[in-house]
Amino acid sequence: MNATTRIAPLALAAMLVSTTAWADHPGRNGRAIYDYAPVLSAEPIVNYVTVSTPVRECWEEMQYYTVDRTRHERRVGTLVGAVIGGVVGHQFGSGSGNDAATAAGTLIGAAVGNSAARDRYGDGLERVAHPVQRCETRYREHREERIEGYRVLYRYRGQKYMTEMPRDPGNRIRVRVDVQPVG
Repeated sequence: MNATTRIAPLALAAMLVSTTAWADHPGRNGRAIYDYAPVLSAEPIVNYVTVSTPVRECWEEMQYYTVDRTRHERRVGTLVGAVIGGVVGHQFGSGSGNDAATAAGTLIGAAVGNSAARDRYGDGLERVAHPVQRCETRYREHREERIEGYRVLYRYRGQKYMTEMPRDPGNRIRVRVDVQPVG
């Protein structure tokens, strides 16, 4: 193989490598290049927010109500008194007066029977307490710190720059280098 045939593949490879290098250069074919810059500081951007948290609180209360324990006995006494009063009232009068006496005897007998039952058993009203659980949702508020991002100071080629980023970049930051001719 002669020297020309050996050099031709090497020259072609060198030309491809140099074309690729020129293509990544800023301003060539509209592409930019990227580089890294050291981070001088990254300060968190802190926002304070109020957070409401629902809390269910329960407690016991006493519920009071009245129970009539002798209601049945008073009914029976009223009914028995009405029957007896009606029978006794029916014994008096004649004709339409007999009906009036029966009705009056029934009413008087019912009142006497109810009164007798009340005297015997008392009013029968009893106040009863029953525990009842009550619950309520209340909100407790507290303040929290939230990091919204980072204010980053970095140096590139002797110049200081500042930007805001969503997270801490660490000790270096990737920068886009875009050089455009002026004129």
